[in-house]
Amino acid sequence: MEQIRAAEPPKLFVGADGPRADHPKDERYCEHARAVATQVDWDCEVHTLFRDENLGCKQAVSSAITWFFEHVEAGIILEDDCVPHSTFFPYCGELLETYQSDERVMAVSGNNFQPPDKKYSHSYYFSVYMHCWGWATWASCWSHYDDELPSWGKLKNTKWLEGWLGTKKEADYWQKVFKWVKSDAVNSWAYPWMYTCWKRHGLTVLPNRNLVKNIGFGERGTHTNDPNSKASRLSVNPISLPLQHPNIMVRDYEADRYTSKKHFGVWEKQPLHLRLRKKIPSKVKRVIKKYVAEYL
Repeated sequence: MEQIRAAEPPKLFVGADGPRADHPKDERYCEHARAVATQVDWDCEVHTLFRDENLGCKQAVSSAITWFFEHVEAGIILEDDCVPHSTFFPYCGELLETYQSDERVMAVSGNNFQPPDKKYSHSYYFSVYMHCWGWATWASCWSHYDDELPSWGKLKNTKWLEGWLGTKKEADYWQKVFKWVKSDAVNSWAYPWMYTCWKRHGLTVLPNRNLVKNIGFGERGTHTNDPNSKASRLSVNPISLPLQHPNIMVRDYEADRYTSKKHFGVWEKQPLHLRLRKKIPSKVKRVIKKYVAEYL
């Protein structure tokens, strides 16, 4: 709220789930959270959606986002445990305007899970992974969201996922995730949203610096239970403004492979010919290259 207050948005929409029936302290926690989230001391139009009963993470968050986009054409979504850097807001604002009419982009995220020494040519890159710890999108994109994954029954037995992600191992991993979602084994709105983006072949814009820190790791976290996980130690850094936009829209495959391996724990070895290629001495490579140039 301190960061939101510094940004002074003209409109603020606060959605809050209700207390859980079997957790006596929830009612007090909910009241306190709602009081903090509505302490607005700048010129701002405040809207609230406060639930009396607990809907759970999947329904409470997704229905609040749907309610949000019934009032605005585009906007930024921050959950209670996501603390943004001040440059996150102008970053989202500029990109929401830049790609508002481009159907190839489904979302703008404030997260960067890449190694700190990674080099970038521009202020952001394009990814298939939609990270939800501080993000933004358009009402037109969110209108396609359906947490029941109605088309999964037709797609699950096809090569669609493997073609989209690039490897069978990644496809197998997400096959399991979407199976869990369909069977209600996981209470998440984020996985159905990822599915929605992929089904429409939509990319996500990710910044060259991590702009949002998740402080919700611990025993009270819904999905972030490990306080010692690598993701819980991510630092937040400012992004340089004005943004430097890339000239072409191409998915960063190298960055996505790193995310798949380090963030989701999925990895598939490179094809054999690529692995063998790395083992060939550079002198031999030069001879081969010269032969190909002269005779082929």
